[in-house]
Amino acid sequence: MLENRCDVHTHTLYSRHAYSTVRENVLAARGAGLELLGITDHFSDMLFPNTDLTRGSLRDYQHFINMRVWSRTWEGVRLLRGAEADIRTLDGALFGQGIEVTEDITGRPLGAPATLYDRVVAGCDYVIASVHYKDFAADATLAQATEMYLGALGQPKVLMIGHAGRAGVPFDVREVVGEVARQHKLIEINSHSLAARRREGRTWQSCRKIAETCAELGCQVAVSSDAHICAEVGGVSAALEMLEGIGFPQELVATRSADAFLAAMEAAGLRVPTL
Repeated sequence: MLENRCDVHTHTLYSRHAYSTVRENVLAARGAGLELLGITDHFSDMLFPNTDLTRGSLRDYQHFINMRVWSRTWEGVRLLRGAEADIRTLDGALFGQGIEVTEDITGRPLGAPATLYDRVVAGCDYVIASVHYKDFAADATLAQATEMYLGALGQPKVLMIGHAGRAGVPFDVREVVGEVARQHKLIEINSHSLAARRREGRTWQSCRKIAETCAELGCQVAVSSDAHICAEVGGVSAALEMLEGIGFPQELVATRSADAFLAAMEAAGLRVPTL
């Protein structure tokens, strides 16, 4: 059986359609026997749909600015700080990259202008790049959608591509997985995407194809719950069942242990915090 001792894609109340606090997720992670937990709330205009897409305020996103107050080891669980950022254009730009901010959360002028994305991810250990709104890619060719994922992959702090199997945007799986492997980054195998859908359905088959390609090309994966309530933290049985069904190698599961995941971060060129 495959081991999975980390859950690096979870949400808190801040994501608005999630229901638990950071501490509740931490306690759930401890109860599930996890070694490491990643909190990765949505960084997206789904939270604040009236966000000005040219000029923004840090006040709506100050959750990310103050993550440094979280203990790095909490209730015996190592804790990482992250964000799930929306891919918003066919060139792979992420939410907040076109939004200038000039004031801090109290309204005082910042020393130098910067984008909302840069301010938010400065406090993140890693970013998951995911598609939620796919209308911008409705008429995209396979090549354009492939370039979208490749562009997102190259953005600062991006460690993994999130739930690509359920995003509904077809892409060249082999090309994207190959580039993820070349950059020593990760593809997410999102258990929620599988648990909520029938095995013979398109999402299950798409996720299976991605996983099979990762195994073939030696690309590491992150097995995650995408939990939106603490009771789901560590709940990745559907993903493990699918991976075990194709004989996926344990050594390519970056979330098999805390040390393995931190090593994957380092290999991808991200700073590994002291936990």
